[in-house]
Amino acid sequence: MKKAILIIILISVSTGCNQQKSKQPTQELVKETKYQKPQLNDKSANYLYHFAYDCIDKEYPNKLGQVLGDASYLKEPSELHPAFYGCFDWHSSVHGHWALLNILKELPNFEQRAAILQKLQKNITKENILKEVRYFDDNYNKTFERTYGWAWLLKVAETLRDWNTKEAIEMFENLKPLVNLVEEKYIEFLPKLKYPIRVGEHPNTAFGMSFALDYAKKYSPKLEKIINEKAKEYYLNDKGCPINWEPGGFDFLSPCLQEASLMLKVLPIEDYIVWLDTFLPNFRKNPSQYIEVAEVTDRSDGKLAHLDGLNFSRAWCLYEMGNTLKNKKMINLANKHFDYSYHKMDSGEYAGAHWLASFALYAILKSS
Repeated sequence: MKKAILIIILISVSTGCNQQKSKQPTQELVKETKYQKPQLNDKSANYLYHFAYDCIDKEYPNKLGQVLGDASYLKEPSELHPAFYGCFDWHSSVHGHWALLNILKELPNFEQRAAILQKLQKNITKENILKEVRYFDDNYNKTFERTYGWAWLLKVAETLRDWNTKEAIEMFENLKPLVNLVEEKYIEFLPKLKYPIRVGEHPNTAFGMSFALDYAKKYSPKLEKIINEKAKEYYLNDKGCPINWEPGGFDFLSPCLQEASLMLKVLPIEDYIVWLDTFLPNFRKNPSQYIEVAEVTDRSDGKLAHLDGLNFSRAWCLYEMGNTLKNKKMINLANKHFDYSYHKMDSGEYAGAHWLASFALYAILKSS
């Protein structure tokens, strides 16, 4: 009887081992699906431009986000923000303008060029920008759009200064007083911010610093120096970022990847690789093991629609890292994230349509 039991156990163990061995080759044969890298061309530009074009002069619905000093503050959005009153909120209007500017900059012969320029030049006037400056200087609204809107405003300024055309030069000269004010606000604020803000929405410090640094490296040495110093102060000793906790339900930014994107711009490449392998262990080897595409369940809900934005912002971070590190797995994962949300923007839901094209376009520009 004991011999029979022993024989049965040995057969079971042997069968189990054989089954495990037989599974191993199957796992090795599984290949990662390859996704196409997006491109900016006439087709994609025609798809993207209308989102921003249709909303930069669409005043309502509107989320002002202001502090009321008294009853005199109750004004129409276009009175308070004559340049950036459309697209539901101030920052979305700003990056809507950024999207249109970059389409024209990258595609000089785009068929809608004249119509787009007409709208842009109508909004970005000297008079309108000076009114925007007065709003930002108001005692009750000095922190308005800190730092998300500030970062996008510097992106607009970067595009205009990089784009050497008569129209761009004129618009930058009009925008300059607000750009100078935002630079000053950043330079004043960052030294006072002792702890970085690591959320997946607007206040994320790494996102704002990353965008501002792109401008500062070219046009503002003082701001560049402060950002580099604060980035190292905030993030240089970070280890083991819990990327498997992401995403949060309302995220449109990845706290871990935004930080990794910023530090890529701050550290020499050799130091960056050492830092990244401590910050996100094994991520370079198999990034898809740590993040999956974020699924959107209801695009009519503005907060849930944030996750489409997360797919695009993850994509641009992965493109930045993948292109620099020559990491094909990161690039393919970026393509996958982009592909999921790209054609779903045109769902007829204004909750996402008023801002997502800017995120998609930024990812496209970072893909090359």
